[in-house]
Amino acid sequence: MKKRLVMVGCCILMIGCGGKTIQRDEQGRAALAPCGITPNCVSSQNRPGKNRIEPFVINSSVNEAMKKLKTIISDMPGSTLIEEEPHYLYVQFKSKLFGFIDDVEFLADEKAGQIYVRSASRVGLSDFGVNRRRIEKIRFEYNH
Repeated sequence: MKKRLVMVGCCILMIGCGGKTIQRDEQGRAALAPCGITPNCVSSQNRPGKNRIEPFVINSSVNEAMKKLKTIISDMPGSTLIEEEPHYLYVQFKSKLFGFIDDVEFLADEKAGQIYVRSASRVGLSDFGVNRRRIEKIRFEYNH
């Protein structure tokens, strides 16, 4: 009985961690879900700490910036664009070796001149820095 409860709990946890995470803040603005305490997620909307990563700077129009991100991402191995809105991209990355799925989101804030990003593994406690390296690789391409 205990094993069954643990198994059901783990399944619920894993299902709850996957998928897009766009939410609304207190003022009704779109926001990305914060990362938890595990080191398998980075977000530019997190408070300073290990899970924090800097947002992207919009150096053109929002439309041009999002189009550029979409082009960069589409050229990356294992990427699948799941959802696209004028100020939002939701992409899944599938690892070659084990087929793990990472959820990556980009949310443009035109007033702030920034694109917030969140990249999180669906399973496991650690991603060995994969999400952070992926976002920094995208940032490098975006800035050049």
